[in-house]
Amino acid sequence: MQAGETAEIDPARTAAVVLVGGQGSRLRPLTLTTPKPMLPTAGVPFLAHLLSRIAAAGIRTVILGTAYRAEVFEGFLGDGSALGLDLTCRPEPEPLGTGGGIRYAADALAPGFEEVVVFNGDILSGVDVRAVVGEHRAAGADATLHLVRVPDPTAFGCVPTDPTGRVTAFLEKTLTPPTDQVNAGCYVFRRDVLDAIPAGRPVSVERETFPGLLAAGSRLQGHVESSYWLDLGTPASFVRGSADLVQGAAPTAALPGPVGTALLLPGAKVAGSASLTDGTTVGADVQIGEGARISGSVLMDGARIGDGVLVERSVIGPGATIGDDTVVTDAVVGDDASIGASCELLAGVRIWPGLVIPDGGLRFSGGA
Repeated sequence: MQAGETAEIDPARTAAVVLVGGQGSRLRPLTLTTPKPMLPTAGVPFLAHLLSRIAAAGIRTVILGTAYRAEVFEGFLGDGSALGLDLTCRPEPEPLGTGGGIRYAADALAPGFEEVVVFNGDILSGVDVRAVVGEHRAAGADATLHLVRVPDPTAFGCVPTDPTGRVTAFLEKTLTPPTDQVNAGCYVFRRDVLDAIPAGRPVSVERETFPGLLAAGSRLQGHVESSYWLDLGTPASFVRGSADLVQGAAPTAALPGPVGTALLLPGAKVAGSASLTDGTTVGADVQIGEGARISGSVLMDGARIGDGVLVERSVIGPGATIGDDTVVTDAVVGDDASIGASCELLAGVRIWPGLVIPDGGLRFSGGA
């Protein structure tokens, strides 16, 4: 196989591991009760979008490396047959880090799987999985990393490669990065290489596994793409990713409706004079009042939005209520919170679940 070619994936040879064990602390209060990969994103749990991409690539066996609220994954996904997958959840007995988590999850795979494709469960990506596997095979690599080019690499660790695509270093964040290529959170491992990761203790794949392989002279390949890529770790990126999915900017086969300016789930009731724009998702049984304007936001199931409300780039949690003429911009309102009329929630404010804010023109900005 030549470099740059896509690979046919044999489901008896290639399996996937998805790491979904993190607590999602940067997304609190949304993740107080729901793991980040299970948050409703464009109408379905984010993980459904990722799994749809894995299935589309031809992979059938998937191990979920779980930890935080593991029972939520098992309750929703079952055995994966509804998604065309053979899915197993493998809860970590203790926090094992990225490398340790990959090793522990992959231990559940049968011996016949020679390649393991690893995904971080909070990355929204348009990665061509077959192309990454194809480059891995063509290079005869021990491990291959999906790399993306970003406008500002100073915010990331960089991964330079030589003209053949071979990884030459793993660099921490620097003000003068030598490349705009960064680790995109998708890897292909030869099974024997993955099995050599130490078991039973925390291991960082970024700080220990990959640098150790480089030091040992192993072949690490970088597959560089300019495809869509977004880490959904913050409220701002979460709402952006959801909006991009609704509008078709990010690929998925799991969108529960047509691509468009807004997505409405069953039971949603929107007043005739209300407007929904910029990839807004309106969850099941949401009610939106007259003159409300909702832009680029996620309204989760059962939310109530009053008359004249403005919601921009925000998340309104399930069962939350927003009173008439209130403004919510770049904010998060937690489950079952109640926001009174004529309030302003601005600039990163986070309202915890169940909190009640009375009417009266109250203004909140920053953290909460």
